[in-house]
Amino acid sequence: MSKITKQAKIEYLRDLMEFVSNNALQHDFSQKKIKEIELATEEVLMNIISYAYEDDAGDIEINCWHDNDKRFITEIVDTGKYFDVLSGKEPDLTSDIEEREVGGLGLFFIKQFMDDVQYRREEDKNILTLVVQQD
Repeated sequence: MSKITKQAKIEYLRDLMEFVSNNALQHDFSQKKIKEIELATEEVLMNIISYAYEDDAGDIEINCWHDNDKRFITEIVDTGKYFDVLSGKEPDLTSDIEEREVGGLGLFFIKQFMDDVQYRREEDKNILTLVVQQD
């Protein structure tokens, strides 16, 4: 398992994204799958950077590993305020764009790109696990 920890600040987004991308590259994922992993990860990281910590800057920890079932697993951990990303309602994709509520598409895309998404709250930590099966 590989691990990185950085402050939840926009200036560290590139470092965190490169860490995840490089880990996926090491396990022979297609460029298409890597882009999907990157998009899902970036959405999660931007939400943490933007909303998890109100006044104080906290940390983001990312753990990546490849299991025996040829799945790439990214675990994103923060100690920000409680937020179960999976509890949000599904976006309305059928209404006219002008009538739709703002937000919710990020979670939709995460679920589309990942084979499994899990959330848990443990010891004041938000832990989001993203799983994608190798091609």
